[in-house]
Amino acid sequence: MSFDNQSVLGVPTNIITGFLGVGKTTAILSLLANKPKGERWAVLINEFGEIGVDGSLVQGQQHDKAQVFIREVAGGCMCCAAGVPMKIALNQLLLKAKPDRLLIEPTGLGHPKEVMAVLSSEHYREVLSLQKNITLVDARNLSDVRYTNHDTFNQQIAIADTVVGNKADLYQNDDLEKLASYVAEVSRPNTKVILAEHGKFSLSELDGHDTIHGHSIADEHLLDHEHSHEHHHTHNHVHNDNKPLASEAIIPASGMLKAVNEGEGFYSIGWRFSSDKIFDHQKLISFFTKLSELKVERMKAAMITDKGLFGYNLTLDGLTETSLNASSESRIELIADTGDESFEIQLLKCIK
Repeated sequence: MSFDNQSVLGVPTNIITGFLGVGKTTAILSLLANKPKGERWAVLINEFGEIGVDGSLVQGQQHDKAQVFIREVAGGCMCCAAGVPMKIALNQLLLKAKPDRLLIEPTGLGHPKEVMAVLSSEHYREVLSLQKNITLVDARNLSDVRYTNHDTFNQQIAIADTVVGNKADLYQNDDLEKLASYVAEVSRPNTKVILAEHGKFSLSELDGHDTIHGHSIADEHLLDHEHSHEHHHTHNHVHNDNKPLASEAIIPASGMLKAVNEGEGFYSIGWRFSSDKIFDHQKLISFFTKLSELKVERMKAAMITDKGLFGYNLTLDGLTETSLNASSESRIELIADTGDESFEIQLLKCIK
């Protein structure tokens, strides 16, 4: 797909990244809520899970006249998402939205260097104006080797122009000091560190050409194409261009579609339900609350219930519920250390 360079040129573009449950989607929603009136913004979202929920959550909280355009690429293996599917989605999004700003949210388990390599390619050189990379980090996780020993976690910090210490209201006295020290060790010189609560930070943090793409430091190896593909692609989804993605496939007559994915030390399982499947709100809340006891690392959902349309977000800090303006179907995705068939059994019991 080619661009009409008269209509899509120099779009200010930011990568908003961070590990599982750190609050990337919440931060993007906050940025969208505060975007300048009259501006058209576009958001490209990649998810680890095959179902894709973030797009529904973001779109479901926008008003008709918000001038926000959302596109999602599910199935978070970066060999796919930063390849043909990502390029097609990005091209279509830019042509449809002709945005004043583009936000890109890679999956929390994805390698951001590969996304950066695509955005820095000759194909997008005139189309995109690459601005600051923003990485959200929960400083409390710096005491957990599951994070500090994870290549993706460190890579996200390494590419940052600004590190946002999110959920700062939950920090202990020495957490900020630990964050500043870790960023100084892992990231590049002069990487900025700020604090935020509920993903809220100033729009001004987005502006300015990022130091990698601006070539102001000697870290060009971060964009080296061969290096960006050195990790092992352990995801189990099938790379088949002729097979529709689970996030876009037609839901079968049963009214339910299920998809799984595995890689980077995590397992995802997700479902899509047709609009005629109405969930019991009370039972759903009870099920979601119990998930934290079952070693579920992450859960997101956009659900049609007997009480209305709601978005759900479960992290290790608890469950949040948000009203949605629109949702054409129910979607739910779980990420855990291992798979558990009981998840589906309990979920189906929540249907009225």
